[in-house]
Order: sequence, then C-alpha cells, then structure tokens
Amino acid sequence: MAALLALGASVAACGSFNEASRKFASAITPYKVEVVQGNVITKEQVDALQKGMSRQQVKDLLGTPLLASVFHANRWDYVFTIKRKGVPEQERRFTVYFDDTGLERFEGDEMPSEQEFVASVTTSIKNPKVPRLEATPEELAKYKADSSAPAPSADTGTSDAITTPPPANYPPLESPQR
Repeated sequence: MAALLALGASVAACGSFNEASRKFASAITPYKVEVVQGNVITKEQVDALQKGMSRQQVKDLLGTPLLASVFHANRWDYVFTIKRKGVPEQERRFTVYFDDTGLERFEGDEMPSEQEFVASVTTSIKNPKVPRLEATPEELAKYKADSSAPAPSADTGTSDAITTPPPANYPPLESPQR
C-alpha cells in the first residue's frame, strides 16, 4: 500500500513539474541568430550598371557574386537574404549576364534605395539617417591639399612623383661557386 502511495505521489509530482516547466519555457524566448547572407544591392548600384562594363568593374560595383558557376560562365547570381528578429524576412535576387565585350544585360527583383534598405532593417530607430557615402569635389580638393604624400595616378596606380628607373641588372642572390 505504501508503495502505491509513493508511486501516485511521484506521478502527481511529475505532472506538476511538467506544467511548471511549460509555463517557465513559454515565458523565456530562445535567442535566434540573425542570418544575413549575400550582397546588398541597391537601386543606386543598379542605376550605375552600364552595358559593356568589364567583369572587374561589375565586381567593384556589386561585390563578389554569391554564385558564379562553371556551367554558366557568362552569368553571375547575386542573392541577398536576411532573417532578423522583429524584421520581416527579405530575399532579393539579381543576375548579370556577360558576353565577349563585357556586361550584356541584367535582371532581377526591384532593389530598394539605400535609404529604403536601412529603414527596412532598422527596428529600433524610427527615422534612421543614412550617412553620405561619397565625397564632394570640395572635400576631395581639401584632401589633396592636406595630403603630404603624392596621390596615386588614376590610370597607372603609381605616384606622380618622379621615380628612378629600376637597375638594369640585380646582384646575384647567391654567391657564385668556384
């Protein structure tokens, strides 16, 4: 009889423990990792694309593609996804096609402007301010005037300062064996 009472008490205790644990678990929300994958492509970047651009120019503008297949060598796919607490999930796709002369065409989802993108991922700030990402001509002129080192040339990547030509021959790396 005592064994039956002990068994009944333990079963009742398990039932109340499960109910308490359910209440506790429902009060605590688990941490969810923010998942951001791919390249953010904005309307401004799409507007800067021009037919005939080289692959390097497209990569400089849009970033490294998420998918560049050996089976589709003339096609780059850019995919952007974000899963963030308090923000609706987003997924955007953009594809660029190349031919022998460079960028042939591009297609994909309508991309948001920089301002729209920042607003879509910002949950705690009501009116987020996007910083200005380019320098004005006046700021560039001031930078050039303030710079003590010569600025690199745009076309060659070398400095504007006069450089001495490299020597015609270099000393041997190892001493000659006799």
